Amino acid sequence: MVASISGSPLSVSGPAAGLTVIVLGAIEKLGAYETFILAVLIAGAIQLILGIIKAGMIGNYFPSAVILGMLAAIGITIILKQIPLAFGLSETNAFDFENGGGITAFTNTIITSVNWGATIICFLSLAVLIFWPNIKKLNKIPAPLVVVLLGVGLGFLFQGTSFALNPDHFVSIPVVSSIAEFKGLFIFPDFTQILNKEVWIVAITIAIIASLETLLSIEAVDKLDPLKRNSPTNRELVAQGIGNITSGFLGGLPMTSVIVRSSANANAGGKTRQSAILHGLWLLVALLAIPSIINLIPLAGLAAILLHTGYKLAKPALFQQMLRKGLDQFIPFVVTVVAIVFTDLLTGVGIGILVATFYILRANMHNAYHLKINSNDHSENETAVITLAEEVTFLNKAPIQQKLYNLPKSVKSIIINGQKSKFIDKDVIDVIKDFEQNAISKGLEIELNDVTYKRNGFVKKQKLKKVV
Repeated sequence: MVASISGSPLSVSGPAAGLTVIVLGAIEKLGAYETFILAVLIAGAIQLILGIIKAGMIGNYFPSAVILGMLAAIGITIILKQIPLAFGLSETNAFDFENGGGITAFTNTIITSVNWGATIICFLSLAVLIFWPNIKKLNKIPAPLVVVLLGVGLGFLFQGTSFALNPDHFVSIPVVSSIAEFKGLFIFPDFTQILNKEVWIVAITIAIIASLETLLSIEAVDKLDPLKRNSPTNRELVAQGIGNITSGFLGGLPMTSVIVRSSANANAGGKTRQSAILHGLWLLVALLAIPSIINLIPLAGLAAILLHTGYKLAKPALFQQMLRKGLDQFIPFVVTVVAIVFTDLLTGVGIGILVATFYILRANMHNAYHLKINSNDHSENETAVITLAEEVTFLNKAPIQQKLYNLPKSVKSIIINGQKSKFIDKDVIDVIKDFEQNAISKGLEIELNDVTYKRNGFVKKQKLKKVV
């Protein structure tokens, strides 16, 4: 449903990891799952309204370095989370530093707890993912499909041997054997709680976070699109809103556009919305028709697919590319990566945006004016010509003030030219006026040319003014 309405060619939607903590807390807070899914339904309605009023434009203001950092961080996170599954580990606490983990614990865990059957499946699957596309006669068959079939075959082959996989090393989904069990999968909202204040608080929280994750995902997946298409963010919010209304009504969890699924779609060669539509259709068919077969797939094979996807998102070449762009791009990129890996997606992106904003403001401060000092052929006196930029905001107040009051002592005449400016902030005007009085007191010549500023929607022009 969401893919049919969405205008994004590659976005794939589903439950988002970023909402996990909120969902768990909300269910505990509201006391009943039926009340929680009412909040999901309301959240969807809020998203629908946000899309209609064109709030999706917020997505156009995320810095590129932060988006690329988010993609790299997600890639690293995927790799870290799939390592235990790749080695068939049931005990993963050795990977947690707060539990005494580290290099020694990691090594001991690998030696004592690794399942070699799962490890073989994972490494053979990685080899297929890397080399299969280069086999011309066979590469029309998707490599991930070959990996799944290989994993199922090896899982059967290893039965009864020392390489046999444990039951928890396979996919595990519920098997529906009757119409009654199928109907039991659906839970409907408790509309008697519609006036409950806590329901609305949860709904607004879910709507805001789900919308932000969706906008971030859409911005990121557009960068992965080989055709570099631009997805309509407002339409995406409408699609997500309708999706969450439907999901909440049928007893489902809140959903967003998910970058992991979307990047897998792009890496698999997806080109249009049909891939996302078929993704949902095949999931439904598989869950209803062949759940027993799905449960034969080893998690190690799926881990290999995700490890391959994670590497593509966080490959070293991306870090080198960002470094070549300059520190103003590289530092926000790296900060975003580190922050997301050690916190969560939204917190990390927020930190990255703050760092990127610092560099944006710093660059803006240096581009407020152009200074040229002209020498007089007949005297030692010089003239300073300061040409203001097209847009001069309050952020430019400090550098302009610093430059005006630190002109060379040989400058006896100052011209401040605002003819190219369309907007000059009132704070900057005040700085110029104060400097004008200061220059007069020192016996300097000062000339203001067409200095303008906007106030309350009106434009007020300063007439040409010359003071000797």
